[in-house]
Amino acid sequence: MAIQFPDDFKCPISLEIMTDPVILSSGHTFDRASIQRWLDAGHRTCPITKLPLPEYPSLIPNHALRSLISNFALVPPPKLHPQPPREPQALIFTLTSPSSTHESKLDSLDQLTRLSKRDSAIRSKLTESGAVTAVLKCVGSEDPTLQEKALSLLLNLSLDDDNKVGLVAEGAIGRIVAALLGGSPNCRALAATMLTSLAVVEVNKATIGAYPYAIGALVSLLMDGKGREKKEAATALYAICSFPDNRRRAVQCGAVPILMRIADSGLDRAVEVLGLLAKCKEGREEMERFNGCVRILVRVLRNGSSRGIQYALLTLSSLCCYSKQICLEARKEGVLEICMGLLDDDNEKIRRNASNLIQVLRGNYSMR
Repeated sequence: MAIQFPDDFKCPISLEIMTDPVILSSGHTFDRASIQRWLDAGHRTCPITKLPLPEYPSLIPNHALRSLISNFALVPPPKLHPQPPREPQALIFTLTSPSSTHESKLDSLDQLTRLSKRDSAIRSKLTESGAVTAVLKCVGSEDPTLQEKALSLLLNLSLDDDNKVGLVAEGAIGRIVAALLGGSPNCRALAATMLTSLAVVEVNKATIGAYPYAIGALVSLLMDGKGREKKEAATALYAICSFPDNRRRAVQCGAVPILMRIADSGLDRAVEVLGLLAKCKEGREEMERFNGCVRILVRVLRNGSSRGIQYALLTLSSLCCYSKQICLEARKEGVLEICMGLLDDDNEKIRRNASNLIQVLRGNYSMR
Protein backbone atom coordinates (compact mmCIF):
# COMPACT_ATOMS: atom_id res chain seq x y z
CA MET A 1 0.00 0.00 0.00
CA ALA A 2 1.43 3.38 -1.01
CA ILE A 3 2.19 5.76 1.84
CA GLN A 4 0.28 9.05 1.68
CA PHE A 5 2.53 11.76 3.07
CA PRO A 6 1.12 15.07 4.42
CA ASP A 7 1.30 18.00 2.01
CA ASP A 8 3.69 19.77 4.42
CA PHE A 9 6.31 17.15 3.54
CA LYS A 10 6.24 18.20 -0.14
CA CYS A 11 8.54 20.82 -1.64
CA PRO A 12 6.52 23.87 -2.82
CA ILE A 13 8.59 23.92 -6.03
CA SER A 14 8.80 20.27 -7.11
CA LEU A 15 5.71 19.06 -5.21
CA GLU A 16 7.75 15.95 -4.35
CA ILE A 17 8.50 14.63 -0.86
CA MET A 18 11.56 16.48 0.42
CA THR A 19 14.74 14.49 1.02
CA ASP A 20 16.89 17.41 2.22
CA PRO A 21 14.57 20.19 3.48
CA VAL A 22 16.18 23.58 4.03
CA ILE A 23 14.79 26.87 5.34
CA LEU A 24 15.16 30.03 3.29
CA SER A 25 15.57 33.41 5.03
CA SER A 26 11.89 34.06 4.19
CA GLY A 27 11.00 31.31 6.67
CA HIS A 28 9.69 28.86 4.06
CA THR A 29 11.07 25.35 3.59
CA PHE A 30 12.10 23.81 0.25
CA ASP A 31 13.96 20.74 -0.90
CA ARG A 32 17.63 21.73 -1.23
CA ALA A 33 17.97 20.60 -4.85
CA SER A 34 14.87 22.53 -5.96
CA ILE A 35 15.67 25.83 -4.25
CA GLN A 36 19.32 25.58 -5.36
CA ARG A 37 18.18 25.30 -9.00
CA TRP A 38 15.98 28.35 -8.43
CA LEU A 39 18.91 30.33 -7.03
CA ASP A 40 21.35 29.08 -9.67
CA ALA A 41 18.95 30.40 -12.32
CA GLY A 42 19.61 33.88 -10.95
CA HIS A 43 16.43 34.36 -8.90
CA ARG A 44 16.87 36.40 -5.73
CA THR A 45 13.29 36.32 -4.45
CA CYS A 46 11.46 33.75 -2.35
CA PRO A 47 9.37 31.53 -4.70
CA ILE A 48 6.41 31.80 -2.29
CA THR A 49 6.47 35.33 -0.83
CA LYS A 50 8.25 36.96 -3.81
CA LEU A 51 10.17 39.05 -1.27
CA PRO A 52 13.83 39.85 -2.06
CA LEU A 53 16.61 37.58 -0.75
CA PRO A 54 20.25 38.40 0.12
CA GLU A 55 22.80 38.15 -2.68
CA TYR A 56 24.10 34.93 -1.14
CA PRO A 57 21.04 33.34 0.53
CA SER A 58 21.63 30.91 3.38
CA LEU A 59 19.98 27.49 3.23
CA ILE A 60 19.48 26.33 6.81
CA PRO A 61 18.90 22.57 7.24
CA ASN A 62 15.42 21.83 8.62
CA HIS A 63 16.49 18.88 10.76
CA ALA A 64 13.16 18.62 12.55
CA LEU A 65 11.17 18.22 9.33
CA ARG A 66 13.74 15.85 7.85
CA SER A 67 13.52 13.66 10.94
CA LEU A 68 9.71 13.70 10.86
CA ILE A 69 9.70 12.65 7.20
CA SER A 70 12.18 9.82 7.83
CA ASN A 71 10.16 8.54 10.79
CA PHE A 72 6.80 8.89 9.05
CA ALA A 73 7.01 5.55 7.27
CA LEU A 74 7.95 3.72 10.48
CA VAL A 75 4.28 3.57 11.55
CA PRO A 76 3.00 0.12 10.50
CA PRO A 77 0.63 0.17 7.50
CA PRO A 78 -2.94 -1.04 7.95
CA LYS A 79 -3.57 -4.76 7.68
CA LEU A 80 -4.79 -6.09 4.36
CA HIS A 81 -8.08 -7.21 5.94
CA PRO A 82 -8.71 -4.82 8.83
CA GLN A 83 -11.81 -4.59 10.91
CA PRO A 84 -14.27 -1.94 9.69
CA PRO A 85 -12.79 1.43 10.74
CA ARG A 86 -14.35 3.08 13.75
CA GLU A 87 -15.29 6.73 13.92
CA PRO A 88 -12.54 8.95 15.39
CA GLN A 89 -14.83 10.09 18.20
CA ALA A 90 -15.36 6.47 19.27
CA LEU A 91 -11.60 5.87 19.19
CA ILE A 92 -11.02 8.96 21.32
CA PHE A 93 -13.65 7.80 23.80
CA THR A 94 -11.96 4.39 24.08
CA LEU A 95 -8.64 6.10 24.69
CA THR A 96 -9.97 8.41 27.40
CA SER A 97 -12.37 6.00 29.14
CA PRO A 98 -11.05 4.54 32.44
CA SER A 99 -12.96 1.32 31.71
CA SER A 100 -11.19 0.62 28.40
CA THR A 101 -9.09 -2.54 28.24
CA HIS A 102 -5.40 -2.56 27.45
CA GLU A 103 -6.06 -4.23 24.08
CA SER A 104 -8.74 -1.72 23.11
CA LYS A 105 -6.39 1.17 23.89
CA LEU A 106 -3.68 -0.39 21.73
CA ASP A 107 -6.14 -0.77 18.87
CA SER A 108 -7.40 2.81 19.27
CA LEU A 109 -3.85 4.17 19.31
CA ASP A 110 -3.07 2.22 16.14
CA GLN A 111 -6.11 3.53 14.29
CA LEU A 112 -5.70 7.11 15.51
CA THR A 113 -2.02 7.08 14.50
CA ARG A 114 -2.91 6.00 10.97
CA LEU A 115 -5.69 8.58 10.69
CA SER A 116 -3.83 11.49 12.28
CA LYS A 117 -0.70 11.27 10.17
CA ARG A 118 -2.70 12.22 7.06
CA ASP A 119 -5.58 14.30 8.41
CA SER A 120 -5.01 17.63 10.16
CA ALA A 121 -8.72 17.74 11.06
CA ILE A 122 -8.30 14.53 13.06
CA ARG A 123 -5.26 16.02 14.79
CA SER A 124 -7.25 19.13 15.69
CA LYS A 125 -10.14 17.05 16.99
CA LEU A 126 -7.79 15.01 19.15
CA THR A 127 -6.13 18.05 20.72
CA GLU A 128 -9.47 19.78 21.31
CA SER A 129 -11.23 16.71 22.75
CA GLY A 130 -9.00 16.21 25.76
CA ALA A 131 -7.47 13.06 24.31
CA VAL A 132 -3.93 14.44 24.70
CA THR A 133 -4.07 13.85 28.46
CA ALA A 134 -4.93 10.19 27.83
CA VAL A 135 -2.19 9.87 25.19
CA LEU A 136 0.38 11.34 27.60
CA LYS A 137 -0.78 8.92 30.27
CA CYS A 138 -0.07 6.08 27.83
CA VAL A 139 3.36 7.60 27.13
CA GLY A 140 3.99 7.27 30.86
CA SER A 141 2.92 3.61 30.86
CA GLU A 142 5.34 0.89 31.94
CA ASP A 143 4.12 -1.22 29.02
CA PRO A 144 6.64 -0.62 26.18
CA THR A 145 4.12 -1.41 23.40
CA LEU A 146 1.55 1.05 24.75
CA GLN A 147 4.25 3.65 25.30
CA GLU A 148 5.65 3.29 21.77
CA LYS A 149 2.23 3.54 20.10
CA ALA A 150 1.35 6.58 22.21
CA LEU A 151 4.64 8.30 21.27
CA SER A 152 3.94 7.64 17.58
CA LEU A 153 0.53 9.26 17.93
CA LEU A 154 1.99 12.17 19.88
CA LEU A 155 4.57 12.70 17.13
CA ASN A 156 1.76 12.95 14.57
CA LEU A 157 -0.08 15.49 16.73
CA SER A 158 3.07 17.62 16.80
CA LEU A 159 3.11 17.90 12.99
CA ASP A 160 1.00 21.06 13.29
CA ASP A 161 2.91 24.03 14.72
CA ASP A 162 -0.23 25.20 16.54
CA ASN A 163 -0.11 22.00 18.58
CA LYS A 164 3.54 22.19 19.58
CA VAL A 165 3.13 24.86 22.27
CA GLY A 166 -0.13 23.29 23.44
CA LEU A 167 1.51 19.88 23.91
CA VAL A 168 4.23 21.45 26.02
CA ALA A 169 1.60 23.30 28.09
CA GLU A 170 -0.15 19.97 28.76
CA GLY A 171 2.98 18.44 30.22
CA ALA A 172 4.38 16.57 27.23
CA ILE A 173 8.04 17.30 28.06
CA GLY A 174 7.94 15.49 31.39
CA ARG A 175 6.48 12.34 29.84
CA ILE A 176 8.92 12.47 26.93
CA VAL A 177 11.94 12.87 29.20
CA ALA A 178 10.74 9.92 31.29
CA ALA A 179 10.55 7.83 28.09
CA LEU A 180 14.06 8.99 27.16
CA LEU A 181 15.38 7.86 30.53
CA GLY A 182 13.58 4.55 30.91
CA GLY A 183 11.90 3.50 27.67
CA SER A 184 12.71 0.76 25.17
CA PRO A 185 15.20 1.57 22.39
CA ASN A 186 12.36 2.41 19.96
CA CYS A 187 10.63 4.56 22.57
CA ARG A 188 13.84 6.45 23.35
CA ALA A 189 14.42 7.15 19.65
CA LEU A 190 10.80 8.31 19.22
CA ALA A 191 11.04 10.48 22.34
CA ALA A 192 14.16 12.20 20.96
CA THR A 193 12.38 12.77 17.63
CA MET A 194 9.45 14.22 19.57
CA LEU A 195 11.73 16.79 21.23
CA THR A 196 13.12 17.71 17.80
CA SER A 197 9.58 18.31 16.56
CA LEU A 198 8.60 20.43 19.57
CA ALA A 199 11.82 22.47 19.24
CA VAL A 200 10.72 23.76 15.82
CA VAL A 201 8.84 26.43 17.79
CA GLU A 202 11.41 28.85 19.21
CA VAL A 203 9.79 29.31 22.63
CA ASN A 204 9.82 25.55 23.21
CA LYS A 205 13.62 25.40 22.89
CA ALA A 206 14.05 27.38 26.10
CA THR A 207 11.33 25.40 27.88
CA ILE A 208 12.84 22.04 26.90
CA GLY A 209 16.36 23.14 27.85
CA ALA A 210 15.26 24.38 31.27
CA TYR A 211 13.34 21.17 32.04
CA PRO A 212 15.25 19.00 34.56
CA TYR A 213 17.14 16.11 32.93
CA ALA A 214 15.90 16.89 29.38
CA ILE A 215 19.30 17.68 27.88
CA GLY A 216 20.98 15.21 30.24
CA ALA A 217 18.67 12.44 28.98
CA LEU A 218 19.62 13.21 25.37
CA VAL A 219 23.31 13.16 26.26
CA SER A 220 22.80 9.79 27.98
CA LEU A 221 21.10 8.49 24.85
CA LEU A 222 24.07 9.68 22.80
CA MET A 223 26.37 7.69 25.06
CA ASP A 224 24.32 4.51 25.55
CA GLY A 225 22.07 4.28 22.51
CA LYS A 226 22.50 2.37 19.28
CA GLY A 227 22.65 3.81 15.75
CA ARG A 228 19.15 5.24 15.35
CA GLU A 229 18.96 6.38 18.98
CA LYS A 230 22.29 8.23 18.73
CA LYS A 231 21.25 9.92 15.50
CA GLU A 232 17.88 11.06 16.87
CA ALA A 233 19.50 12.29 20.10
CA ALA A 234 22.09 14.29 18.14
CA THR A 235 19.35 15.73 15.92
CA ALA A 236 17.36 16.81 18.99
CA LEU A 237 20.44 18.40 20.57
CA TYR A 238 21.14 20.29 17.35
CA ALA A 239 17.59 21.66 17.32
CA ILE A 240 17.61 22.57 21.01
CA CYS A 241 21.13 24.05 21.07
CA SER A 242 20.33 26.68 18.48
CA PHE A 243 19.10 28.44 21.66
CA PRO A 244 22.33 29.82 23.24
CA ASP A 245 21.60 28.98 26.89
CA ASN A 246 21.12 25.32 25.98
CA ARG A 247 24.67 25.10 24.63
CA ARG A 248 26.07 25.69 28.10
CA ARG A 249 23.64 23.17 29.57
CA ALA A 250 24.70 20.53 27.05
CA VAL A 251 28.37 21.14 27.87
CA GLN A 252 27.64 20.88 31.60
CA CYS A 253 25.91 17.53 30.96
CA GLY A 254 29.12 16.17 29.42
CA ALA A 255 28.10 16.32 25.76
CA VAL A 256 31.47 17.36 24.31
CA PRO A 257 33.60 14.24 24.92
CA ILE A 258 30.70 11.97 23.87
CA LEU A 259 30.12 13.98 20.67
CA MET A 260 33.84 13.91 19.94
CA ARG A 261 33.96 10.13 20.12
CA ILE A 262 30.80 9.79 18.00
CA ALA A 263 32.13 12.27 15.44
CA ASP A 264 35.28 10.14 15.22
CA SER A 265 33.07 7.13 14.40
CA GLY A 266 31.56 8.93 11.41
CA LEU A 267 28.24 10.47 12.56
CA ASP A 268 27.99 13.85 10.80
CA ARG A 269 25.20 15.03 13.09
CA ALA A 270 27.63 14.92 16.03
CA VAL A 271 29.98 17.31 14.17
CA GLU A 272 27.03 19.64 13.54
CA VAL A 273 26.26 19.79 17.28
CA LEU A 274 29.94 20.43 18.05
CA GLY A 275 29.78 23.37 15.63
CA LEU A 276 27.03 24.88 17.79
CA LEU A 277 28.72 24.14 21.11
CA ALA A 278 31.93 25.75 19.86
CA LYS A 279 30.03 29.04 19.75
CA CYS A 280 30.03 29.23 23.57
CA LYS A 281 33.06 29.73 25.82
CA GLU A 282 32.33 26.62 27.89
CA GLY A 283 32.10 24.46 24.78
CA ARG A 284 35.39 25.72 23.36
CA GLU A 285 37.19 25.19 26.66
CA GLU A 286 35.87 21.63 26.92
CA MET A 287 36.95 20.84 23.36
CA GLU A 288 40.39 22.29 24.00
CA ARG A 289 40.75 19.99 27.02
CA PHE A 290 39.70 16.93 25.02
CA ASN A 291 42.80 15.00 24.00
CA GLY A 292 42.80 14.52 20.22
CA CYS A 293 40.11 17.11 19.42
CA VAL A 294 42.01 18.60 16.48
CA ARG A 295 43.02 15.19 15.12
CA ILE A 296 39.39 14.02 15.13
CA LEU A 297 38.20 17.14 13.29
CA VAL A 298 41.06 16.74 10.78
CA ARG A 299 39.96 13.16 10.10
CA VAL A 300 36.49 14.49 9.35
CA LEU A 301 38.03 17.02 6.95
CA ARG A 302 39.90 14.25 5.17
CA ASN A 303 37.27 11.50 5.14
CA GLY A 304 33.91 13.00 6.07
CA SER A 305 30.85 13.78 3.99
CA SER A 306 30.15 17.24 2.60
CA ARG A 307 28.11 18.21 5.70
CA GLY A 308 30.70 16.78 8.06
CA ILE A 309 33.47 18.77 6.39
CA GLN A 310 31.38 21.93 6.46
CA TYR A 311 30.79 21.75 10.22
CA ALA A 312 34.31 20.54 11.04
CA LEU A 313 35.58 23.71 9.35
CA LEU A 314 33.16 25.84 11.39
CA THR A 315 34.18 24.13 14.63
CA LEU A 316 37.89 24.56 13.94
CA SER A 317 37.36 28.22 13.03
CA SER A 318 35.63 28.88 16.35
CA LEU A 319 38.34 27.05 18.30
CA CYS A 320 41.27 28.64 16.48
CA CYS A 321 39.86 32.15 16.88
CA TYR A 322 39.96 31.80 20.65
CA SER A 323 42.95 29.52 21.24
CA LYS A 324 46.46 30.09 19.98
CA GLN A 325 47.37 26.55 21.07
CA ILE A 326 44.57 24.99 18.97
CA CYS A 327 45.58 27.22 16.05
CA LEU A 328 49.18 26.01 16.24
CA GLU A 329 48.07 22.38 16.56
CA ALA A 330 45.77 22.74 13.54
CA ARG A 331 48.63 24.10 11.44
CA LYS A 332 50.82 21.21 12.60
CA GLU A 333 48.13 18.72 11.55
CA GLY A 334 48.08 20.16 8.02
CA VAL A 335 44.74 21.95 8.23
CA LEU A 336 46.01 24.90 6.19
CA GLU A 337 46.95 22.63 3.28
CA ILE A 338 43.60 20.80 3.52
CA CYS A 339 41.74 24.11 3.42
CA MET A 340 43.68 25.25 0.37
CA GLY A 341 42.53 22.11 -1.41
CA LEU A 342 38.92 22.76 -0.38
CA LEU A 343 38.86 26.17 -2.05
CA ASP A 344 37.92 24.38 -5.29
CA ASP A 345 35.16 22.27 -3.71
CA ASP A 346 31.77 22.19 -5.44
CA ASN A 347 30.02 23.15 -2.19
CA GLU A 348 29.91 26.93 -1.77
CA LYS A 349 29.65 26.73 2.04
CA ILE A 350 32.72 24.51 2.23
CA ARG A 351 34.66 26.97 0.05
CA ARG A 352 33.58 29.90 2.24
CA ASN A 353 34.30 28.11 5.53
CA ALA A 354 37.69 26.94 4.25
CA SER A 355 38.57 30.48 3.22
CA ASN A 356 37.61 31.81 6.66
CA LEU A 357 39.69 29.18 8.43
CA ILE A 358 42.69 29.95 6.20
CA GLN A 359 42.54 33.58 7.35
CA VAL A 360 42.43 32.48 10.98
CA LEU A 361 45.33 30.06 10.58
CA ARG A 362 47.44 32.74 8.90
CA GLY A 363 47.22 34.84 12.04
CA ASN A 364 43.94 36.74 11.79
CA TYR A 365 42.60 35.48 15.10
CA SER A 366 41.57 37.46 18.16
CA MET A 367 42.35 36.09 21.64
CA ARG A 368 39.35 36.62 23.95
